[in-house]
Amino acid sequence: MSKYAFWIVSLLAFISSAFAGVTVTSPANGAALQGPVPYVASAKSSCSKGVGSMGIYTANGVLAYVVGGASLNTNLNLNPGTYNTVVEEWDNCGGAATAAVTITVSSPSGVSVASPGNGGTVTSPVNYVASATTSCSKGIGSMGIYTSQGALAYVANGASLNTNLNLNPGTYNTVVEEWDNCGGAATTPVTITVSSQSGVHVTSPANNGVSSSPVNFIATATTSCSKGIGSMGVYTSQGALAYAVNGASLNTNLNLNPGTYHAVVEEWDNCGGASTSPVTITVGNAFSNLQKSGGWAAAGQGPPKFVDCNPCGSQITWSMNQGIKSPSLSGSSTQFGIGGTGPYWDVLFNNHLIGDYSSQGMPDPNHTLVPTLSNFTYDVYFYGTNLGASQALEFDLNQFFDGMGFIWGHECRIAGGNEWDIWDDTSNQWIPTGIGCYPVNNAWNHLTIQVQRTSGNQLLYESITLNGVTNPVNQYYNPGSAPGWYGVTVNYQMDGNYEQSPYSVYLDELTFGYQ
Repeated sequence: MSKYAFWIVSLLAFISSAFAGVTVTSPANGAALQGPVPYVASAKSSCSKGVGSMGIYTANGVLAYVVGGASLNTNLNLNPGTYNTVVEEWDNCGGAATAAVTITVSSPSGVSVASPGNGGTVTSPVNYVASATTSCSKGIGSMGIYTSQGALAYVANGASLNTNLNLNPGTYNTVVEEWDNCGGAATTPVTITVSSQSGVHVTSPANNGVSSSPVNFIATATTSCSKGIGSMGVYTSQGALAYAVNGASLNTNLNLNPGTYHAVVEEWDNCGGASTSPVTITVGNAFSNLQKSGGWAAAGQGPPKFVDCNPCGSQITWSMNQGIKSPSLSGSSTQFGIGGTGPYWDVLFNNHLIGDYSSQGMPDPNHTLVPTLSNFTYDVYFYGTNLGASQALEFDLNQFFDGMGFIWGHECRIAGGNEWDIWDDTSNQWIPTGIGCYPVNNAWNHLTIQVQRTSGNQLLYESITLNGVTNPVNQYYNPGSAPGWYGVTVNYQMDGNYEQSPYSVYLDELTFGYQ
């Protein structure tokens, strides 16, 4: 071959290779980040038939993701650690090309702000409720609130805060920050607009709650108008004014048919102004304030099989004290406690509502009611002073008939990793949802769970709402077997941690809705 011919062949080979390979846009090589890890990459090939597929190896021989075509865009959930990942393309001529990306994944940390909502309009004092997590092994030292750059308005020791700040009307670019004991910090910005001292405060019904009819509406209003408030009213839907009264307060009962209502309570002042407060409620058949009801039973459960026992020896102890006035929302909360010596032991509290052993006077002896029920709501407020000692808190709804068991189990893992799990009775295991669960310590947390039994007798987990944030679940499971059981029950369970640290939780305004 002549030098000229050799030069031509070399040039063609160089041009061919220049147009082949993998380009990784994300993550950057050597990056330190938290999961899920976003992978964005594209590929080119000198193969005339193009690129067939691309994939990601998280370790040698471990193909974690594959997609057809010449590009990929996905998120990978990776445990903390260092990964020598490889993004590879396979062309349609039998060739391949790779790009190596080394990353370090750290444990998640950050600040979760339950109140106020980012971008919201509020009145003073402004209620701040927040919690924090960190990858620092020494934990979080303190948290604080900046109302503007460099203006530290509040500091609290520990991994949570709940306080009210008096702020003048205006827009604030506030920041909630945590400082850990390793010298690190994390922040969450919260922009709010503080309006003048006016607005509507609704005491009842609870937003996103469930209620039986008639529905009790209780509200008050304030205004910056020097002439005061003229009247207040309740809209049960857009344009449907169901009730109006003169003055700055209202307390009335409205008869509403079963269904979901996007109600609005409004005040009109004597200066021509007005303000509103929206209240979404589900109206149906409901049992209210079940925490102070009779009919509660309890049993311990321990590893490895978690079979009910009562008594159980020293491994598990529990308590239940009704009629607590403080802390309480209704004036009659119930304190549930757990202790003992056995690590990872649990206590289950349950109440039979409808059907066999009904505590609510609804035994349904002819079996004509329970099989017709298909929509359920679990609505409760809970308060803990030491929630970090809880491995998990469980809130369950159960229906049994015709040998089938519908167990809608919901587990808020706290020490177990701050995530909601749901129960699959057919495989007898908890299924992670990917939805975070960060209840706030030393504060009332509002939880609403909505589930459904479908027309094909499947369990549908619909949604979980914690402290005003709704996360759709939309997962279906088959029922388990429950011969001999007939009825509807409600459960509350407390799980012990690795050293069975004692803790207690207060429940209040526990409402169970059924349709």
